Amino acid sequence: MAGIAALAAAYIFSQFYRSFLAVLTPALTEELGMSKADLSQASGLWFLTFALMQFVVGISLDRFGPRRTATVLFAIGVGGGAFLFAAATTPVEIIIAMSLIGIGCSPVLMAAFFIFAYTFPPARFAIASSWFVALGTAGNVIGAKPLAIAVESFGWRETIFGLGVLSLLTALAIYAFVRDPKVEREEGGSTGLSGYVALLKIPALWLIIPLVAVNYAPAAGMRGLWVGPYLSDVYGASTQLIGTISLFMAVSMILGSVLYGPLDTLFGTRKWVSFFGNLLGALALIFLALFPVQPLWQVTVLLFAVGLFGASFGVMMAHARDFFPKELTGRGVTLMNFFTIGGVGLGQFLTGQMAQARFDPLDPAPTFSMLFGFYGVILALAVAIYFFSQDKKPGTL
Repeated sequence: MAGIAALAAAYIFSQFYRSFLAVLTPALTEELGMSKADLSQASGLWFLTFALMQFVVGISLDRFGPRRTATVLFAIGVGGGAFLFAAATTPVEIIIAMSLIGIGCSPVLMAAFFIFAYTFPPARFAIASSWFVALGTAGNVIGAKPLAIAVESFGWRETIFGLGVLSLLTALAIYAFVRDPKVEREEGGSTGLSGYVALLKIPALWLIIPLVAVNYAPAAGMRGLWVGPYLSDVYGASTQLIGTISLFMAVSMILGSVLYGPLDTLFGTRKWVSFFGNLLGALALIFLALFPVQPLWQVTVLLFAVGLFGASFGVMMAHARDFFPKELTGRGVTLMNFFTIGGVGLGQFLTGQMAQARFDPLDPAPTFSMLFGFYGVILALAVAIYFFSQDKKPGTL
């Protein structure tokens, strides 16, 4: 249990580091001259390096176990990246630091999922994974209002340096408390990268992967990057107000993870829980795209809905896991995580380029309408594909 607690603490940092740029936007823009393209590149590279590392993480989990994999990467990547971020004097250094932090955060959630897969029966995997995500999403909360208060009280460099020290202590806790589950290693051809090829040959996954790749992208992209510029440019919001609204969105993502967890067992289906939840998320995004300027309380409600319905990751992972061969569990969960996080990173890059090309400081609302519409349309298309996927009813608890 102490090992899961240590991984949960590390996952809180992972959630924090993927979302804290929204609150730091004013400071980084003023002090380092970071443009919207720089910010989207920094955020996007966090997700893309995280995603690409999933192949290394998957093989490492199956071969070396979660304890060593998570400890080494988290200490070097997150600790080193946070210290570089705190000392940065140029946008390039911020971008490099975010890439390092993405590498360091890459094994944490999958290490926990790996332990759950070998410890809990399949019927409990969705609940365990969803609630673990919900607990970790507290990092989103810390990266909202509390971060804004800390930055105004101590300065952004001092705050990030302190978090770097805490990150190193968390890595030590992982090494001290995590215990690798007993796993019978199987000999055969599905070793190394060939295991990923074997997984991609499973037809049932083909209709699940598009929604896996898109379901988290709008919530993560908006909470982690665009909510700050949107509120600042369109509404003239202060750092404190951005932090407050970001906090509401972060709380919605926690609630969503908690609520999604038991729904597959309650309704006896994983497919339709994910289908209807993501459909509602797409509708909220499209409404924001159609009406980018509206009373701030309505914007807050819609952002809350995007976070709430975009928290289906645990159920989506459980749906896909039902089709993995047991010996490829580590690579299976990391392959799905590659698509999830890679989808977020790609979305960050695309929306960053769109915003840079179309942004008009005298009339910023149309740019954000375009970004919200982009997220809403791709999510709706993925939901349409997912409609034809094969359902697998969870077993009884």
